[in-house]
Amino acid sequence: MKILYFAWLRERLGVAEEEIMPPPGVATVRDLIAHMAARSPAHAEAFAAGKGVRCAVNLDFATPDDPVRPGDEVAFFPPVTGG
Repeated sequence: MKILYFAWLRERLGVAEEEIMPPPGVATVRDLIAHMAARSPAHAEAFAAGKGVRCAVNLDFATPDDPVRPGDEVAFFPPVTGG
């Protein structure tokens, strides 16, 4: 799974993208966010509740209940980005 980070998420994590293999229990965006938050203190801060992180799966905006699968491209970004 390819994970992309934009804006302050990229700055906070120090990477623009990474490839991950989430565990079998990760089936939704919500599951993926919980998995990502457990990866490191920086990830925990970036994905902390209330941060308002938005997500797109394969270039389509996604809700927390939308599915994710191996091979997907998942982008995380703040709700408002500058142009």
